[in-house]
Amino acid sequence: MGRALLSHLLLLSNQKSPRLCSSIVCHGRNQSSHFVRTGGTTPSRLPLHTGTNFRCNCTVSAPEAEGSVSSSSPVKKRVVSGVQPTGSVHLGNYLGAIKNWISLQDTYETLFFIVDLHAITLPYDASELSKDTKKTAALYLACGVDTSKASVFVQSHVRAHVELMWLLSSATPIGWLNRMIQFKEKSLKGDENVGVALLTYPVLMASDILLYQSDFVPVGEDQKQHLELTRELAERVNFLYGGRKWKKRGGKGGALFKVPEALIPPAGARVMSLTDGLSKMSKSAPSDQSRINLLDPKEVIANKIKRCKTDSFPGLEFDNPERPECNNLLSIYQLITGRTKEEVTLECRDMNWGTFKANLTDALIDHLHPIQVIFWIWPYNSTETLLAFLLFGFIRLRNLVFLIILTTAALAIYHSKSSLYY
Repeated sequence: MGRALLSHLLLLSNQKSPRLCSSIVCHGRNQSSHFVRTGGTTPSRLPLHTGTNFRCNCTVSAPEAEGSVSSSSPVKKRVVSGVQPTGSVHLGNYLGAIKNWISLQDTYETLFFIVDLHAITLPYDASELSKDTKKTAALYLACGVDTSKASVFVQSHVRAHVELMWLLSSATPIGWLNRMIQFKEKSLKGDENVGVALLTYPVLMASDILLYQSDFVPVGEDQKQHLELTRELAERVNFLYGGRKWKKRGGKGGALFKVPEALIPPAGARVMSLTDGLSKMSKSAPSDQSRINLLDPKEVIANKIKRCKTDSFPGLEFDNPERPECNNLLSIYQLITGRTKEEVTLECRDMNWGTFKANLTDALIDHLHPIQVIFWIWPYNSTETLLAFLLFGFIRLRNLVFLIILTTAALAIYHSKSSLYY
């Protein structure tokens, strides 16, 4: 009986906003739930029996034709991205990710979420994580993410992220995870407290992306390895459970998951530390001097730029491998001012460090001040307003979320060889 569900899944995977009819009824010893969505045609039925006291009946129908609406409206490609809510959101997060989202939301169907599940791979404080999640959501909005164009939500609010991760884990070779740089670096230090989640979190990242049938993922140069794992995993699952095998089971052929492509901005994909031009600006760096936090007061920004590492070469220039700090600071200045590389080169090539640092400080303060004002006035100080925006973002996903349920259910059917599925 998995044939009907898989057939509908393939049909839905080609729809951006399907209108669905579903009914899920579960009966257990001490619990019951009912979920109904209206519209659609008479469905097929897939009963699942896991015991004498449990029954789940799931009905799914094909989407209605969209008529002239779908034919006249161009289908946008889907982009998915997120930032961890641990620590303070810094200039690297902003220039490498959030700032680029503002232009992407006008061109693509965008889903921006707070990846709080990734934040628990290392020791954390629950109350602080909750506070940081709220703060990160507020910063998304303060930076210009428009909830009328983009869906903004919290990762843990969509349980299918974890459910799909578990299913993908069973298809992921352990060797693929052992080669991931972060786990190798941590494990080589001999820390016995390193959790299994640090090894498996790339599978969760793959779930975050594949779950929404993403077309593109904005990534920095240092994150290419993780996206490549996602692509390999999508291709592996499509080979194991899609294609001819899917067709033999009653589907129309095709793939379970889209294989996403990387979106790498021309500059700012990797902002480096203020104390070491060869290291990435990071929340986990022990020294706060190494980064500019988006909410740093202007006095703190001025002090950090004044004390940041430079060199003794004359003039300023891009792309000199012997001057990583110079290249980093010029790149930050270019992105903050919105100028081209050529314009910055002409302006700064004969400057000394004192003059340039003063200009960079003024540019940073001017650029970040409006974000800070919006953050502190609205909506961070209004929990109700912030929750309303997150709820609105989740509601925007309602059709897509049901597609997610079908995706995970179909993959589960393929994994199961037992008599649980009739």
